[in-house]
Amino acid sequence: MPYPDSDKTAPVEAVVSWLVLVLSGVLEAVWATALGRSEGFSRLVPSVVFGVALVLSMVGLAYAMRELPVGTAYAVWVGIGAVLTVAIAMVTGEETVSPVKLLLLAGIVGCVVGLKVLH
Repeated sequence: MPYPDSDKTAPVEAVVSWLVLVLSGVLEAVWATALGRSEGFSRLVPSVVFGVALVLSMVGLAYAMRELPVGTAYAVWVGIGAVLTVAIAMVTGEETVSPVKLLLLAGIVGCVVGLKVLH
């Protein structure tokens, strides 16, 4: 028999799953950036940041996938991570900025938002 408040917890669980998924996408950008800066794991601090962020990102993705469809969760996670990784590289000067790149990144953001809205 379901708990009396079980229908009220489902929306809360979905919101928590989305928040964890977004945080996990941010952590994906952290580990991807740290991986690039680790110089083949020859630098200790970026290598440790990579490992910690990778594990936390994967744990968060797995948690979110308990509530959200696998395809949607994965696409949102990758989209957030990719856009933030490129943005970090642009801000630090490691990647060039151009109107076309910004437009394409905006397209990814639009697709991620669209997946959330349709869910």
